[in-house]
Amino acid sequence: MHFFRMIRRGLRVALLPLLFLGFTPETRAHEIPTTVTVQTIIRPDGQVLRVLVRVPLNSMRDFAWPVTGPGYLILPEMESQLQEAARLWIVDYLRIYEEGSLLTNARIEGVRISLPSDQSFASYESALANILGPPLSDDTQLFWEQALFDVLIEYPIASDESRFSIDSELAHLGIFTTTILRFQLPGNPERLFQFSGLSGLVELDPRWYQAALRFVSLGFMHILEGIDHLLFIFCLVIPFRRFLPLVAVVTAFTVAHSITLIASALGYAPNTLWFPPLIETLIALSIVYMAFENIVGANLRRRWVVAFSFGLVHGFGFSFLLRESLQFAGEHLTMSLLAFNVGVELGQILVLILAIPILHLLFRYVVAERLGVILLSALIAHTSWHWMAERWQEFREYPLAWPAMDAAFFASLTRWIMAILILGAFVWMALGVMDRIERLRGDMKGGKSEVGTG
Repeated sequence: MHFFRMIRRGLRVALLPLLFLGFTPETRAHEIPTTVTVQTIIRPDGQVLRVLVRVPLNSMRDFAWPVTGPGYLILPEMESQLQEAARLWIVDYLRIYEEGSLLTNARIEGVRISLPSDQSFASYESALANILGPPLSDDTQLFWEQALFDVLIEYPIASDESRFSIDSELAHLGIFTTTILRFQLPGNPERLFQFSGLSGLVELDPRWYQAALRFVSLGFMHILEGIDHLLFIFCLVIPFRRFLPLVAVVTAFTVAHSITLIASALGYAPNTLWFPPLIETLIALSIVYMAFENIVGANLRRRWVVAFSFGLVHGFGFSFLLRESLQFAGEHLTMSLLAFNVGVELGQILVLILAIPILHLLFRYVVAERLGVILLSALIAHTSWHWMAERWQEFREYPLAWPAMDAAFFASLTRWIMAILILGAFVWMALGVMDRIERLRGDMKGGKSEVGTG
């Protein structure tokens, strides 16, 4: 069943351009709207799951609504059409699961037209009362393109204490569709979700392992899709190509970006417009630096320190990606952040596994090693330099203002100073450990040489 659903979704995406070109049935009443906002409230109550949906009426296509005059709706004649529209355009595009089992036997318990100024969807209680209450008076003059369409759907469930998930395909209602979804279990605070386009399967109250799996996958895919992070890892590999030492280097990078990622998620990063372009500029700068270091001669012993330092910057870049995704963590914020970093680490290790043998073959059969290191690093430096220049120009467009010198500023400054001192102590101790390991290796090599000579 899931396979056929994927095929159906693919066909919709493939046929969507035809709608834009005008190859639509003659019976359609209007074009697909450009922007659509879907409001959804989900709440289990006993053995019933109620789903309240509000969409613009003009997103219900292929319906010739009864109108009069310049386009005012004839409300008394709409009941049967509203029921049909709710079934065809909303209910059939919702997949709701209880403990992993698809809910069936959906019942449309209420449909109604609302004014564009109606604010009843501010809460579950007012939205439910609005749909089940008296309809608009028959003489209401409401232009059909301004009307809101509210639907109440009920599903029979085993218990309101179950775990629920939803796969919403309501993105078909508009070219750009934003869904605002609110979910509330009995006796628990309301949980808010907001996403654009197709949501995929969303766990409304995820268990820890569900949140962890989602964020491991997110971190893994981000490394493979993020070209700037890929180039940074590739710069680490080019001059060395030894798997175990490089694993230690990329792990230092992961530990560093984990620190700033978690700090940013907890609200310790500056919440200003200029901060994201500044971080993106510094990320490009980190790639330029690594590339130039490869050209002049990189030191493996020092490289993990460089990777750790730049990892602190990259962590803020990861946090910008996660701002929207953290809503899917449920109550497992810390677990999700750690899982994301695990996914990033796995993605980095995969890059090492693929890049090391490819570079070995390249330097063995195509170009001399030293020349190849210089050429590849120069190409990466050239690309990253352009990124850095473009991002720097974007950063300069934002005015910089000094923060207010109040108690909150000095408290935040104190926390950051303490964090920097702790990180400095960590790096200092790690350098000491590395020096001891290097001396032990040297002593062991020296001992073996003496034994061999004797």
